[in-house]
Amino acid sequence: MSFNQTERRLSNRSIDFTLSRDEEGRLMHQCNGITHYVFPVRAFPIAAPDECVSMVDSNGHEVAWIESLESLSQEIRSLILEDLAYREFTPEIRRIVKVSSFATPSTWNVVTDRGNAELLLKAEEHIRRLSHTALLITDGHGISFLLRNIEDLDTHSRRLLDRFL
Repeated sequence: MSFNQTERRLSNRSIDFTLSRDEEGRLMHQCNGITHYVFPVRAFPIAAPDECVSMVDSNGHEVAWIESLESLSQEIRSLILEDLAYREFTPEIRRIVKVSSFATPSTWNVVTDRGNAELLLKAEEHIRRLSHTALLITDGHGISFLLRNIEDLDTHSRRLLDRFL
């Protein structure tokens, strides 16, 4: 099997293995002479996205545990972050432009870190408080929107949001 990128070594828990991509772009690792496809999974994707990342194989078994992405070489970190970005989709709400109604269901027009979006809030229970300042809002299509810090919102956005909290 040929690799389109050079192999990179990662030492973790006294296990030495290589991390690379195959011709189809899938992450592969080699450990003790065995090659597996792997997927990075964040243990705490919202609270600590750069800490506690598990590398799991196609059967869901953990192959390696990474305490901090910062402890890795830039090449390994880039490979892992590219894979995570491809599979994860949680837009961050930056501003709430308008809501169709203050009763549910209501349609929200929001500005996110990935552009403008429209979300359908079916019930107030779909707004989940993660911390004193962070919220996770799940729309009618199952997409989760993160509001990392409600205190960072502008006054207009805060007023709209306060009607639902």
